[in-house]
Amino acid sequence: MKKTRKILSLMLLIAMLTLSLVGCGSEKTVTMKDREGTEFTLPSKVEKIISTAPSNTEALVELGLADKLVAVDKYSSDIKGIKEDLPKLDFRNPDAETIISLNPDIIIASGHNKSGNEDPFAAIKDAGITVVYIPSSNSIDGIYEDINFIADITGTEKKGDKIVEDMKKEISKIADIGKTITDKKKVYFEIGSAPSLFSFGKNTFLNEMIEIIGAENILANEDGWVSPSEEIVIKDNPDVILTNESDEAVDAIKSREGWQEVNAVKNNDVYLINNNASSRPSQNVIKALKEMAKAIYPEKYE
Repeated sequence: MKKTRKILSLMLLIAMLTLSLVGCGSEKTVTMKDREGTEFTLPSKVEKIISTAPSNTEALVELGLADKLVAVDKYSSDIKGIKEDLPKLDFRNPDAETIISLNPDIIIASGHNKSGNEDPFAAIKDAGITVVYIPSSNSIDGIYEDINFIADITGTEKKGDKIVEDMKKEISKIADIGKTITDKKKVYFEIGSAPSLFSFGKNTFLNEMIEIIGAENILANEDGWVSPSEEIVIKDNPDVILTNESDEAVDAIKSREGWQEVNAVKNNDVYLINNNASSRPSQNVIKALKEMAKAIYPEKYE
């Protein structure tokens, strides 16, 4: 009898230890806040991801998570590293039935997906799918935080830290040169021309990039994304004009009526900057920053 009791006690102890170990290794959900400040519950596992903006997709690919993507927005179709047959969805008008059928663990959404205050993913959230929002960042620091946030929710924190660290090193090299420039060139960066001109002022990452290089944005006194008149650009007489529209845009700017006396046009200092790198707030802005630096100060940035 005593021997039987000892055996039962030993079995009970083993069972308790087993339960304890299982409990220690059990997966738990975590409550966090997204980049908009909205609280959400992070799934215990993030194996299937939907990205709704190319900047987020670029960060996910750089973090080594391309294989976990089950769908992306249509503008992410040109990003290297994602599967060609991935569903490309319109996230301004998301099809809840299609998205739910993909059974994603999380949707990493963008502020660009919203129209006003309406949440296009409300029905999807109601179905129990986690949706997090990343507004389009207006600063380099904001881009760092976006990358770290995506890394945090996908369990790739070390990779995220490395990406941000590498970005900071590259930017620091350019900023160190920019600080030595006293005779600053005036720059106009055109990101749209139809139906009217479209550019940017302060509180944008592109304006910050111009300042890092050591130049001045002619529209720096404006706030955010702006539509200047041709008269304003001509009056401000930029030394360099940048555009990220197309090769044709460079020629179109040079041939505009009334622009022939603008310094940039007169001296043939009108340059094309990579569109994706300069319009998507991801780690790839470094490529645009280097292109801009060489275009504005070729003698300083080799």
